[in-house]
Amino acid sequence: MNRRDFLILSAAATALPMAAHAAPLDYTPGLVKKHLAKGDTVFLDFKASWCSTCAAQERVINALKAENPDYEANITFINVDWDDYGKSDIVKSMKIPRRSTLVVLKGDQELGRIVAGTSKGQIKQLMDAALGAATA
Repeated sequence: MNRRDFLILSAAATALPMAAHAAPLDYTPGLVKKHLAKGDTVFLDFKASWCSTCAAQERVINALKAENPDYEANITFINVDWDDYGKSDIVKSMKIPRRSTLVVLKGDQELGRIVAGTSKGQIKQLMDAALGAATA
């Protein structure tokens, strides 16, 4: 094997674990209703790129997804950009108080919510509730 082939294979092997995790969907109006109508369990992450609490939540969510691939396989994760949708109908109708809010929905019910919480245990509990609803 020559050096170029080795480098290409090494880069591919490094990128493979990252490719295994599908990126969350970016919110657009109607997206949540579409997934709920299909019977999906939806995990909403109201976040802003500049928010340190949001970044801490994201690190925990990604770590939990890496530990348990069932989360990604069974839950629809949707990021709602606070800068774009902080004053939108979804925020108003769901009474989202601020960015760094995580919400799980199934059908017409809210199964759980975290506002500004970053503990692994708390976020895991919410993700487990979502997984339980998705696989019930």
